[in-house]
Amino acid sequence: MNIESIAQSLLAAHDAASLTALPSSHDTAFDMAAAFAVADRLRTLRVARGEAPLGYKIGFTNRSIWQRYGVHAPIWGPVWDSTVRQLDGASAKVSLAGLSQPRLEPEVVFGFASCPRAGMGLADLHACLAWVAHGFEVVHTHFEGWRFTAADTVADFALHGRLIVGPKVPTSSWPSMADDLAALRVTLSRDGQAVDSGAGAIVLDGPLNALRLWVDAMALHTPAWRIAPGDMVTTGTITDAWPLLPGQTWTTALSDARLTPLTLSTEA
Repeated sequence: MNIESIAQSLLAAHDAASLTALPSSHDTAFDMAAAFAVADRLRTLRVARGEAPLGYKIGFTNRSIWQRYGVHAPIWGPVWDSTVRQLDGASAKVSLAGLSQPRLEPEVVFGFASCPRAGMGLADLHACLAWVAHGFEVVHTHFEGWRFTAADTVADFALHGRLIVGPKVPTSSWPSMADDLAALRVTLSRDGQAVDSGAGAIVLDGPLNALRLWVDAMALHTPAWRIAPGDMVTTGTITDAWPLLPGQTWTTALSDARLTPLTLSTEA
């Protein structure tokens, strides 16, 4: 198994927004350990060409979509200064150029004030945070038809394309945040028509709990990837992931007024 060759093929597909072969189609032994080795090499290559990691995304935390995609456990990977936009207001326009088969996910995003450690409970993890926000992640894949194994998705940049982060709420002023985010209801609309809805609890029993499980998994499977003060982490979609086309307007309605609903317009 040639980790370098797989990484270079995926980076070329990323830069061209083109499709490429599944790593698992070349070698049935391509597993999560190999996938994280590819992801680590891709991280090094992107840093070397001037991109800066700003944190991480967690994917496949929504149990309701596991069967559809054939992935039955969370994945994760870096997000970048080239892929993240932090909003002052509640709306953004996003170009779909450079994306391959993009889809939209409404999520909850956290920002760290201090470094967490594996084994923390929710209260201690809460104390490590600086802020929380509602966000949109645009996910995409370089594999035809969104068909892959879990290991393929880890190698494929954890499916991360863009992250739009809405206005931030300080977490220190939100003592019941874990329970409130688990109860959060999100309605996703396209061009004024509601298309999906979900509750925060679908994300591994709540976004803060998903973050807790990810901190433990990071320590076990990617110990070289540090979680630093200032990092942001988006915790996975609360609805299904919806295909994006140019000329659409997507909006969210949220049950908790402390978080800001967002509007996203797409262009070619």
